[in-house]
Amino acid sequence: MALILGLILAGGLGRRMGGVDKPLLPLGGAPILSRIAARLRPQCPAGLALSANGDPSRFSSVFDGPVLPDSLPGSLGPLAGILAGLEHAAGLPGVTHVLSVPGDAPFLPGDLAARLAASLGASPIAMAASGGRDHYTAALWPLALRDDLRAWLEAGERRVGAFIARHGAAVEEWPIEPVDSFININTPEDLSRAEAWLRRRT
Repeated sequence: MALILGLILAGGLGRRMGGVDKPLLPLGGAPILSRIAARLRPQCPAGLALSANGDPSRFSSVFDGPVLPDSLPGSLGPLAGILAGLEHAAGLPGVTHVLSVPGDAPFLPGDLAARLAASLGASPIAMAASGGRDHYTAALWPLALRDDLRAWLEAGERRVGAFIARHGAAVEEWPIEPVDSFININTPEDLSRAEAWLRRRT
């Protein structure tokens, strides 16, 4: 049985939002990061960690878990954050997998970890999908892949999808109605739409 550490990927530059930390943006009166952590925490018995470079104290009022910088230099993208999560989890007793999620996806499903863990089998990775679209960073990763991932990045590879294809992944599909659970807040317009959806729910 998988013992899972949740990893929120907050390393994006947020260019389309004016260069801000998107996880810290308010949505419905609470930071996006708080909403993600609240959805993820009950699903991850080994706790949560945050993947982010720079001053970790900027998250301290919102997130009380470890903030993990990339262990490789050069801003190598989400795979570097996943590697940092896997290497951190390797020092935690009994942890077998890391569940990565984007730091700008506030509506993640409450059964994400359970369904991905149940789909593990012939493929070592399990990945979410919705609306026919794969979500490479909403995925369950075994700690056993961390050495190969480090070598992959050190060889100059950065594409998440290519690394997943290298090992194979089970894919679990979620519905997109009444809302796509994997919506990312990339632009001010996305944030406005998310606010409107929250208002309709209340």
